[in-house]
Amino acid sequence: MRLRHPDGTLVHLAYCTNVHPAEDLAGILAQLDTFAAPVRATLDVDVLGLGLWLAAPVASALAADPALRVLLRRELDARGLEVVTLNGFPYETFHAPVVKHAVYHPDWTDRRRLRYTLDLAVVLADLLPDDAARGSISTLPFGWRTPWGAAETGTATRLLNELARGLHRQDREIRVAVEPEPGCVVESTDQAIAALAGVDTDRIGLCLDLAHLACAWEDPAVAVARLTAAGIPVVKTQVSAALEVADPRAAKDLLSGYAEPRFLHQTRPRAGAGHDDLSEALAADPDGPWRVHFHVPIHAAPEPPVSGTTPVLRAGLAALLGGAGALCDHLEVETYTWNVLPPDRRPRDDAALVTGIAAELAFAHGELLDLGLTPVVLSPALAPGSDQRPVTAGHHVDRTAVAR
Repeated sequence: MRLRHPDGTLVHLAYCTNVHPAEDLAGILAQLDTFAAPVRATLDVDVLGLGLWLAAPVASALAADPALRVLLRRELDARGLEVVTLNGFPYETFHAPVVKHAVYHPDWTDRRRLRYTLDLAVVLADLLPDDAARGSISTLPFGWRTPWGAAETGTATRLLNELARGLHRQDREIRVAVEPEPGCVVESTDQAIAALAGVDTDRIGLCLDLAHLACAWEDPAVAVARLTAAGIPVVKTQVSAALEVADPRAAKDLLSGYAEPRFLHQTRPRAGAGHDDLSEALAADPDGPWRVHFHVPIHAAPEPPVSGTTPVLRAGLAALLGGAGALCDHLEVETYTWNVLPPDRRPRDDAALVTGIAAELAFAHGELLDLGLTPVVLSPALAPGSDQRPVTAGHHVDRTAVAR
């Protein structure tokens, strides 16, 4: 989905496919028909953006074989799908029964992480629409905070600068975005500014995940202003919402439904260190308010007294895109937790997941329209991947109809 900022910037809105478990090319092609194409049909848009997640083995295979990249691009085009961004945070097995800390390995002290990200850049360069200004890849924030020290930071900095040199050699502009996350080496905006001080920020910037920002209890406007002052580009934004609860004790039974075994759900109170998983926080029974790193559907509020951090999401979008100039042009809705929601809120089948993803995209699209962006559609005679330019038109997604 494409929108135009008042300053003329073409803004891309996508959904992240790390919600789907496929880790080989056959599975990825199948998920285009099972999920992406039906989401596009539900929204009735001419082109749907995907933030593809490619596990390391399939990224390696695609990078090594130009014919496979041509095949993938052709299959995307045939379904009215486009890719300007990849999610390079999970390396592989993101839908194993237990992921937890494994998602942070290999980290940026390991050359496997560098090789994977360079492979993704090769793939993305061939998937980019001809009229896209650039591509983006989000990656983990150096690594988990323990064990970590100055030596690890030095190694990560060297590898990221080696990555930047590789990106400069690409025919298309590809930028990589470090994504702060609770519990990691880079969790806050100030830590991001410090960590990227020695990195080539022409090709390396930040992925601002709005759920993670909420869990750090940061004000989006202040965070964006600090990044701008420091010269750190917001390469990509993940339009996401975390759990929030004012009184955890009053909502303990409800919160226990979110304490599932696959993913880590870092829990942060407004004051204090917090816990690295929701189950630990519930056992410790500390005071609230809490924000919990559990990506909840952005269009649907959780059952009270639990809520979502939608106000932070709105404030983040306003800080980035509500001003005179667009500070980010790649937006990705990243709710990878649909299938581990409490059972009564979980999609019952593939069709229900399609409906949910479409509703999230319609919600995000509507928020951007409210900020003054305008829809951009391709001329009916053009297919995705054409080298002709899109034209602005008055196509609006009905977010309330989709949500129903």
